[in-house]
Amino acid sequence: MKSRVALEVNDVQAALEAAKSEAVKNGWIVSIAVVDDGGHPLGFLRLTDAAPLSAQIAFGKARTAALSRRESKFYEDVVKNGRTAFLSVSDFTALEGGVPVMVAGQCVGAVGVSGVRSDQDAQIATAAVQAILPAQ
Repeated sequence: MKSRVALEVNDVQAALEAAKSEAVKNGWIVSIAVVDDGGHPLGFLRLTDAAPLSAQIAFGKARTAALSRRESKFYEDVVKNGRTAFLSVSDFTALEGGVPVMVAGQCVGAVGVSGVRSDQDAQIATAAVQAILPAQ
């Protein structure tokens, strides 16, 4: 039987706080979603005045990163390079801003952010992930 690492409530709170801090520091108004390795919601924060649609997109980016075990930017690049068939996959978000949480080669969850430019969303998500990764 295999043992696995899982995100705990303190990890989710640390990720949300780090993401919020990165966003506020830069004056960015976003939604932040944290999901488990199956893409199921663990935590969410929509900053004041963030568009309601950004919440749905943030969860989509997080789910994509968790289920694929790679950053959602990979799929944005694939689509940009002409492989538009990926757009037919249901419940899949091919936009940068979803970052998986990888521990010892295992995906334990992901963070998705939406509300500003995709690279800025990814910057916020990366800050969240770094806040919860064990020291390496």
